Amino acid sequence: EQIMLIFHAGNKSQDSGIAEMEELPVPHNIKISNITCDSFKISWDMDSKSKDRITHYFIDLNKKENKNSNKFKHKDVPTKLVAKAVPLPMTVRGHWFLSPRTEYTVAVQTASKQVDGDYVVSEWSEIIEFCTADYSKVHLTQLLEKAEVIAGRMLKLSVFYRNQHKEYFDYIREHHGNAMQPSVKDNSGSHGSPISGKLEGIFFSCNTEFNTGKPPQDSPYGRYRYEIAAEKLFNPNTNLYFGDFYCMYTAYHYVILVIAPVGSPGDEFCKQRLPQLNIKDNKFLTCDEEDGVMVYHHAQDVILEVIYTDPVDLSLGTVAEITGHQLMSLSTANAKKDPSCKTCNISVGR
Repeated sequence: EQIMLIFHAGNKSQDSGIAEMEELPVPHNIKISNITCDSFKISWDMDSKSKDRITHYFIDLNKKENKNSNKFKHKDVPTKLVAKAVPLPMTVRGHWFLSPRTEYTVAVQTASKQVDGDYVVSEWSEIIEFCTADYSKVHLTQLLEKAEVIAGRMLKLSVFYRNQHKEYFDYIREHHGNAMQPSVKDNSGSHGSPISGKLEGIFFSCNTEFNTGKPPQDSPYGRYRYEIAAEKLFNPNTNLYFGDFYCMYTAYHYVILVIAPVGSPGDEFCKQRLPQLNIKDNKFLTCDEEDGVMVYHHAQDVILEVIYTDPVDLSLGTVAEITGHQLMSLSTANAKKDPSCKTCNISVGR
């Protein structure tokens, strides 16, 4: 499975020395399998004629052109991989050239290394397209462990809250029978996140001000705030999952948690894909009983974004205008994760 990464423009051998050699077999019927967020298996068929002369495979791997990507960005360097001719299927892996949830094109040549170190190559195969996978639970568990390191001490909380514009709450009352509806999570956070664009839920915050123990008066998401007692959303009948850990070129970090009523569609979705946390004992958000009363704590040193996966009726809480500012700079809508941050990246594809 030795794969070298080389960047080279064409081959001298394409111009010289090919004529008198018998042509090498061209790969066809390419199959991609076992796709993860930063690896895949590749195999193909080829004629048996002069098969024994093949010493290497050349693999040309490119990110598929995104129609609306910035035309002025430098193009990703096309990646030519040179691999020893091992039995197929061959595994291609490497987070420095494969990102999660990304479309790629791939084509293959067979090659024969000559005595002088030059290569004789076959024609290119047809071009195949495939898409890499999301982070697996294993990758998310690595992210979780990194998040635990910086979570900090736990502070008490009593409510979850959600800021929106007045129009949002009016709309919920008129068109949704007073119940806030789950919507599909946007693409903020880690690029490999399995919840982005897939999990449906309602975003809540639970961070408190250090000195008051209450929610902060400022918010990037609108001047109206819905507050609901913590136990109405988070209790022994809900499961808690770790969803993501990221920053956006800032000093503070975000952790996304998912609260799902046991057995709900959201719960089933998360069970397959996300690490589950013990609601009484974890580094981010806990719910425990003391003297018959539910007591709640949240991590001090990360900003928690909590996704609740079921509808929430407005009558279970209160809506009121906040007195603070609308700090748009804190908004995380579709925010891109900083891929160079050592704190919140793992060494698989960005």
